[in-house]
Amino acid sequence: MERMIKKIRHLRGEITPPADKSISHRSVMFASLAKGQSRIKNFLWAQDPINSLNAMKSLGVEIEITDSKEIIINGKGLQSLKEPNNVIDCGNSGTTIRLLSGIVAGQPFLTVLTGDDSLRQRPMRRVIEPLRLMGSNIFGRLNDRFPPLVVKGNYLKGIKYIMPVASAQVKSAILLAGIYANGETEVIEPHKSRDHTERMLKNMGAEIQLNAITKKASKEHNNEAYSIKIKPPQDELSSIDMTIPNDFSSAAFFIAGACLVPGSEILIKNVGLNPTRTGFLDVLMQMGANIEILNVKQQGGEPVGDIVCKTSNKLKAVTVQGSLIPRLIDEFPVLCVMATQTDGKTIIKDAKELRVKESDRIKAMATELKKMGTPIEEFEDGVIINGPCKLRGAEVYSYKDHRIAMALTIAGLIAERPTLIKEAQCVDISFPQFYELLEMLQK
Repeated sequence: MERMIKKIRHLRGEITPPADKSISHRSVMFASLAKGQSRIKNFLWAQDPINSLNAMKSLGVEIEITDSKEIIINGKGLQSLKEPNNVIDCGNSGTTIRLLSGIVAGQPFLTVLTGDDSLRQRPMRRVIEPLRLMGSNIFGRLNDRFPPLVVKGNYLKGIKYIMPVASAQVKSAILLAGIYANGETEVIEPHKSRDHTERMLKNMGAEIQLNAITKKASKEHNNEAYSIKIKPPQDELSSIDMTIPNDFSSAAFFIAGACLVPGSEILIKNVGLNPTRTGFLDVLMQMGANIEILNVKQQGGEPVGDIVCKTSNKLKAVTVQGSLIPRLIDEFPVLCVMATQTDGKTIIKDAKELRVKESDRIKAMATELKKMGTPIEEFEDGVIINGPCKLRGAEVYSYKDHRIAMALTIAGLIAERPTLIKEAQCVDISFPQFYELLEMLQK
């Protein structure tokens, strides 16, 4: 599906973004491992989390969906999963396949995990290697590089694993396998990645210990490393009743739009403000964006609040690197769009992980923003963008990556000529109402 985007006069109004995708995945997976009935409200009914929901059904979990779209999971405990009678299709979801590989690594049966064309090209050795060290019989295509994954469950042992790159998905897979392992499992990540797994498992009664590692204790991690330890629970995980916060990564596109489009003011309601997710806000504050956070409270073990964002003039260029990168990994595409309107040279580096997301996001944004007239230089782990520049409309491609499609849409709102986005329907992966809300704010 193609989508034509034209320059607009303003974005004004109040919106509630969709539920948090990361937390939606984890809520159905973790509740399926618990003992007792869990109730989940405000689940994200988009393609990726639905893949996780269907995967747990394939593993024999009893899941009901009420007329009001509340999910009721009748969990029967850690040892209650059953061998699926078919291959599990994870669709486009890296979260589904990686977290699920950790869950099934310790099960006494065979599981085969696959996905769509894009997912079958995403790296899996990063999750296979630590799970194999724990004792799992896990194999991937092309010498363990890609899905499909074949997992023959086994008795697992706890390990200490130093992650070469901060990744919430890999960390979560190891911690989930650690629930089934004999002894303590420790994961050390070079920078703190999103911590929804730790928060949720801790709320469910898992024995988790979190520690920052000082420079003296771990010189190679440049004083920013984090240790997460988990022990197999002596009893079952407790069931949960939770209302999922709204997704900051989805809100980020509207925050950027309000900052860039003249005459704009948007109130975004009940947005998740987990500090491991809000690096994009920190960067925008450094740029001088007109943003205010109100009504901060706790919801489902996570901080949430309202965000007021307005047109921001004279944005300053910044350098984004190091520990900030894992905190804005999903916002890189729209951050590139913001950088086109800053005064000076914006540098984003230490982001090599972005080359192996749903698309090569570094290459994708460099290629498509050049079409729109942006002076942008691509290098191995990031980009340099010289601003401010006048964007011009062009025919651009989403690479079937939802975040690329939405970022290019925001660019199109301020471009001088219409922008045609190819394969724009991929926004349904995380944000099916994106274009509908965008049109509402233009009235």
